[in-house]
Order: sequence, then C-alpha cells, then structure tokens
Amino acid sequence: MANEIIGEQRIFELWAALIQAHDTMLRARQNELKDRNITMMQASVLFIAKSIDAPPTPAEISRWIFREPHTVSVLLTQMEKQDLVRKVKDLDRKNLVRIEITEKGEEAYRRSREDATVIGEIFSCLASEEAEQLQTYLECLRDNALKKLGGRKLSLPYPREIK
Repeated sequence: MANEIIGEQRIFELWAALIQAHDTMLRARQNELKDRNITMMQASVLFIAKSIDAPPTPAEISRWIFREPHTVSVLLTQMEKQDLVRKVKDLDRKNLVRIEITEKGEEAYRRSREDATVIGEIFSCLASEEAEQLQTYLECLRDNALKKLGGRKLSLPYPREIK
C-alpha cells in the first residue's frame, strides 16, 4: 500500500505543500482577476462554457467545478444579473436550462485569458519535462480522489480557439 511505502509523515508534508501551493496560486490569480471585475468562480464558469461542445447545463458546470448545484445556481443567477451569461431553455428538453455566454461574458473571458500572466510566471520555475511530470502526478492524485468520492475519471476540457 502506498501509505506504507511513503510514510505517514511524508504524506502530511506532501499534503501541506500541495495545499500551500494551491492556496497561494489561487490568491495570486484572484488578485490578477480583481482588476478585471471577475471572480475565480465566474472565470471558471466561463472557461467551462467555452470549453465543452454544447452550452452546458448548471448540473454539468457543478460537476466540472466541484461545487454543489445550489452554489452554482446562485453563482449563475449573479452572473446573469451582470450580463455575463444567460439561461436558455433547451429546445429538445423544455425542462432543461443551458448556459450561454453573452457578448459581455465573451469579453470578460477573453480579457481573463489574455491577462493571465501570474500563473505562467509561477509555473516558469518548471522545465517542460517537469511540467509534464507534475501534470501526470496531479491527474493521478485527482483521479484517485475521485474514486474515493465515487466519481468518474475526468478529462479536463480546454477552450476552443477564440474567434
């Protein structure tokens, strides 16, 4: 078992380093987005809406950003009031709502991607091979955690080209 091989103390050291890296990177990105009048969660919703083929449902967004459906519903309502997204009834299933990005939301997404320099600067300490290894390790940890939660394996979406 991995715990016996790694050792309990080492596991907690790794856990602490991972949390600290996550929290500090998140804070740096939040500070960068603050000037754009968009939150990390809003940027995440726009990213998901841009990345998957069909306009997503609130439930799909909830699964992708690991938030409860009610939390996502409140977030989408706020984003709709800010004219970043609009809720549109699905033509095939009338009881289903899909989330479309508005023109203002497209602009917010574009600016959030163009101005995203802090994360690149943070990752610049890694060589290309190290970045590949890190991605492999993080995906392994994520997938193992999802198994513990009874979830499915994820293949993260990446945004289509912005036109």
